Amino acid sequence: MARHLFGTDGVRGLAGEKLTAELAMALGRAATEQAGGAGARVLVIRDTRESGEMLESALAAGITAAGGEALLGGVLPTPAAPLLIAQYGFDVGVVVSASHNPYQDNGIKFFGADGLKLTDAAEEAIEARLEAGAGPGLEIGRVRELHGTQEDYLRALETRFAGLDLSGISLLLDCAHGATYRVGPEIFRRLGASVTVIGDEPDGRNINDGVGSTHIDALASAVVAGGHDLGFAFDGDGDRVLAADRTGATVDGDELIALAAIHLRANGRLSGNGVVVTVMTNYGFHTAMVEADIEVATADVGDRYVLAELRERGWTLGGEQSGHIIDMGFVPSGDGIASALLTLEALAGADLAERSAMQKLPQRLVNVKVGDKATALEAVAAPAADENEQLSGRGRVLVRASGTEELVRVMVEAPDAAECEAICARLVAVVEAAS
Repeated sequence: MARHLFGTDGVRGLAGEKLTAELAMALGRAATEQAGGAGARVLVIRDTRESGEMLESALAAGITAAGGEALLGGVLPTPAAPLLIAQYGFDVGVVVSASHNPYQDNGIKFFGADGLKLTDAAEEAIEARLEAGAGPGLEIGRVRELHGTQEDYLRALETRFAGLDLSGISLLLDCAHGATYRVGPEIFRRLGASVTVIGDEPDGRNINDGVGSTHIDALASAVVAGGHDLGFAFDGDGDRVLAADRTGATVDGDELIALAAIHLRANGRLSGNGVVVTVMTNYGFHTAMVEADIEVATADVGDRYVLAELRERGWTLGGEQSGHIIDMGFVPSGDGIASALLTLEALAGADLAERSAMQKLPQRLVNVKVGDKATALEAVAAPAADENEQLSGRGRVLVRASGTEELVRVMVEAPDAAECEAICARLVAVVEAAS
């Protein structure tokens, strides 16, 4: 059956309108029944949105109506879910968050007992249970607070980065008024860094509002103004990170992954000597990995596709330009805090402003509104192929349709910014003429 509720990252929508308490309760009940019903132990964590408490309570009601035990872990980054599932042996994990979206939105995403996000088939089974309707609740479960979850997560980070000494480093963190606002600053301070924080005063409505990884300029400006060595910006649920060096230059996921890959390869810790990235990854990354003798596999856009490719190949490192970085050696999920620590481990005291892991090519991305995506793609196919041939060995063209909007995305990378702009303008004109 086709999925109607679940998207690429759980169920997401405007809280109280699409994502109602009634729907959250039904999802909690269906997921618990899918996991065995009576006796199933279900973890629930959330970010700082004002609707989070409502949805958390509704999920708990659904879980207990199915005879399960709801364990409320409080405000934590998304990657804490698979860590806690592994530690406590939970049957299901639920994260209430809409990641980098504004506060009005919220979402519900599920993790299985293996710590991985549910498969399409598992999500379809949950939707089938919703359509079938709830039966009588023969057993009633319990709701309990799970104490010490922040310390559990911090302890896991401390164990993974036990040899990392951040003494003498002046660090700025932007926690997006989101799920990292407590645990983020704490772990860096424990490892010795001098930490200044912005975006650490959530009020339920200010999550991602002008701060965080989707508003990286706030971090970049503050790093320079405060004379910090570098800074990291997380998104609302803490599974992404971007950085800024001491000059205010932004360091995206491509560069952070390149740093990590070369570091892990040099220390014999890069499983399979390979890394997974997406079709949006900068051409300069591929050139750098060839020089470093690191194999690159390319997945579609989306962390779930990166993770699937990692699992299939038995590799451990992958991610996206947006800052979703997965280190399977720590947790099978993007983890912004762990990725920031991995960056500092890779730098080993060096200046991020003097990084040399890769040389980014000028990149231009334009989203073109179209009436018919198929017609626009057909019209631009031949011109795009011609431009790609002209750029062969020097850059590339990527034209793709948006999966959620009536947009065609035109991306060009070339050695020279002027050439990049000119090629992109020609292709955008073709797409606009076709629509």
